[in-house]
Amino acid sequence: MNPGKYNLISFLFYPLVCIFFFSCQKKEKNYFQTIAANDIQLSTPKPGSWRYHHDEKFQQFKDFQKSKKIKPEPGKKTIYLQPIGNFDALQRKEIARTQEYLQIYFQLETKILPGLSITVFPKSAKRISKEGHEQIWAGYVLDDILIKNKPKDAVILMGITEKDLFPRPDWNYVFGFASYDDGVGVTSIYRFANGGLTESNFNESFLRLIKISSHEIGHMFGISHCLNAYCVMNGTNTLTETDFHPARACSLCQMKLNSSLSYSHKKRLLELKKFFEKQHLNTELSRTEQDLTLFQ
Repeated sequence: MNPGKYNLISFLFYPLVCIFFFSCQKKEKNYFQTIAANDIQLSTPKPGSWRYHHDEKFQQFKDFQKSKKIKPEPGKKTIYLQPIGNFDALQRKEIARTQEYLQIYFQLETKILPGLSITVFPKSAKRISKEGHEQIWAGYVLDDILIKNKPKDAVILMGITEKDLFPRPDWNYVFGFASYDDGVGVTSIYRFANGGLTESNFNESFLRLIKISSHEIGHMFGISHCLNAYCVMNGTNTLTETDFHPARACSLCQMKLNSSLSYSHKKRLLELKKFFEKQHLNTELSRTEQDLTLFQ
């Protein structure tokens, strides 16, 4: 045998092994890259949809980081819900469940304030809609009720009313409305139950309420309408569109949210899973389980 021959082959082969070994090493994905596999790609917008009628800019993560936004801070990290109006027992149950959900979704303490009577709205803040029912001017709710009564330890104050809302004279109605700089917003449950909340339509109405509430609060935390995937932060024109969009935030919007709120992903997912199981919200449960499977 010629030892020199084999030494030469080993010398030449060793670097190739190293190159192959390191090229096969996979860079470990972070949480957001992992769950991105569960994002659903947006389709071409159809006439009547939000994206069809609104030309919005894609908010990249770097854009979000540079934007002015509200963040929790020491002594100011509680989300408050402010019921306004005359609610029956089932509607109060819906608000209580919403408080529970938002506390899990944002991983921030969430409390319900004592309700305010419908008499807080003066005649100047009301109108009769084209459909013949009374509506409340959303701007009045923000400026004259919520901003003036925001608790000192509140990062967000979200009003919930059973009255229909309109944002300005030329708009028919709005599901939710918010002042992002002030950290206040309001949503109406008027249209969520299609004429009246019952045990049979409770989950449908409730799912709409948590989607709109978390969407508006997401805006207050600096997240723009999502153009990345089907997501709770998508803009919506109709209840049909709201129903189609998931309650789940896509991977990009979760990245934005977590950069401000710094919560445990696993804890949040496990709590969401338990909540959706308890409420029998099976589609949302499935999405959460898929995120958990990918993450674990």
